[in-house]
Amino acid sequence: MSGSDEGLAETFWAVTRRLRHQTKRALEPWEISPGQARALGVLMRHGALRPGALAEHLRIAPRSATEVVDGLQERGLVERRPDPGDRRATLVAPTAEGERVGTAIRQARATEAERFFGALSPDDRAELTRILRLLREE
Repeated sequence: MSGSDEGLAETFWAVTRRLRHQTKRALEPWEISPGQARALGVLMRHGALRPGALAEHLRIAPRSATEVVDGLQERGLVERRPDPGDRRATLVAPTAEGERVGTAIRQARATEAERFFGALSPDDRAELTRILRLLREE
């Protein structure tokens, strides 16, 4: 790795840490972890899912997904219910409160993202988006 690559990686990780810190701060009013917020967002986008499918969307182990769902259920943000297509299976779905909180979180995160990336021109944002999509697909 050349010196400039090392500088790029260090800069990337510093930006990632800053974005992660801002995300945690944005979630504080709801006392929800970033992982729980991601799970709630997936359920709002895709509707009720089996826990295994939720784990796949989140790219986490099924056991970890169960822990995330347990935390969300304790807060009244999701509910488990029988899968009408297979009574032995369970679906996880957002409750009305989960929908309300999920929408508020999405709006807060959009505001934070706008603030975070606000220093960039529209052309720079488009270029950064293009580059990050390339890296994500590798």
